[in-house]
Amino acid sequence: MILSLVGHTLSVRRRIVTLTVLAAVLAITLFGVPLALAVAKFHESMSTHDLERAADNVALEVTGDLANGRIPELRPTPAGEEGEDRIRDIAIGVYSPTGRLLAGEGPPHADDFVRSARDTDRANGIAGDEVVLAEPVVSGASVVGVIRAAHPRSELDDMIRVTWLKMAGLGGIAIGASWLIGLRISARLARPLEDLAVTAERLGEGDFTVRARRTGVREIDQVAEALDVTSERIGETLERERTFSSDASHQLRTPLTGLRLRLEAALESPGSDPYATIRDGIASADRLERTIDDLLALAKQTRAPRSLLDLGKLFEEVRQTWHGLLAGRGRALRISGRQALPARAADAAVRQVLAVLLDNAATHGTGTVTVLARDAGDALAIDVSDEGAIADGSDPFVTREATEEREGNGIGLRLARSLAEAEGGRLRLTSPSPTTFTLLLPAERPAPREEGPGLAS
Repeated sequence: MILSLVGHTLSVRRRIVTLTVLAAVLAITLFGVPLALAVAKFHESMSTHDLERAADNVALEVTGDLANGRIPELRPTPAGEEGEDRIRDIAIGVYSPTGRLLAGEGPPHADDFVRSARDTDRANGIAGDEVVLAEPVVSGASVVGVIRAAHPRSELDDMIRVTWLKMAGLGGIAIGASWLIGLRISARLARPLEDLAVTAERLGEGDFTVRARRTGVREIDQVAEALDVTSERIGETLERERTFSSDASHQLRTPLTGLRLRLEAALESPGSDPYATIRDGIASADRLERTIDDLLALAKQTRAPRSLLDLGKLFEEVRQTWHGLLAGRGRALRISGRQALPARAADAAVRQVLAVLLDNAATHGTGTVTVLARDAGDALAIDVSDEGAIADGSDPFVTREATEEREGNGIGLRLARSLAEAEGGRLRLTSPSPTTFTLLLPAERPAPREEGPGLAS
């Protein structure tokens, strides 16, 4: 699974790099082709400029000779002046008005450019393998000669080609840079996806503590956050299921034990009324069903609606469930305070808290177990005590929970405290010797009745 996910992210990386390089190639093509044509035009223009400059320099030298009917002599270009022009190999020819070559290099008779230059200011273009420019030499109002300047066309082509190669090199560097950028971008985008893939794989293998690493990419972090929430919820669900299994293993054992004791007592007393035993068995089955409903609600983290707590009914269930169990161990159960202040809480939650406290007293305590409901100011207090003792300095919500987990004793004191807090109350150890746990629930006092004016004395 991981290999397939990693392979998918590698494919994503390749696509990102490919798209980045293609985008760079497209941009270079769109801008490079027109620029290459412009560069060719620029070199042609500079070539013409060099020819014109060379022709002007020669024209300044030979105008006097041509005006006086003498054949001009062209001096060689001094060393050092060649560097002033871009074109090195320029051939200069001086022609008479009739088209005869008088000096320099060029066709022995005037070509089209020379003939055209006699009637215009300048004529230029390409003739075979040469780039040619011709311009007239004027003395006064008459044309006394024509200067023809030319250089090989290959020299112009070489300059254009060299420039194009430099542009192609820069384009290659740009494409290489875009490839590197694509690799970096793909790594930044794909590595978080690979991490998410590994996190999802570990989550699928049952590791619900795994959390996705944040990357700073908002969209990917949103996916990571959703994955973390999913992992946390699945872990909580499984933990509730495990808790439910542990709760059910013990919380169901208590009513089952009571039912078994009643049935065994009926077997030992064959002359007793079987209908009473059946009625007691049905009552025990009803309590067992309520316990199952409470545990299912706890496993699903659903809370029953809060209502006024019926202490009389609740204490009667406590008596029916625990009196026989404690009596079988030679211990007594005392219940008092049924008329205490009313409180608003879920019956299922209070029933489970009392079941934990009574089981704790029956398992770890000694002597008589007492359940007392009393008024504690703005709260209803239910004390569950026995004649045992807890070592000073020990926290029963921690140490006893570890013992309970080893012995399989229900949902534990700490979770019982969380149930009490969920109902807006508190569960605390009020006395280590004799051991007394107190459940405090917000009391609901009746509103005072207002006397009407006609009832005043």
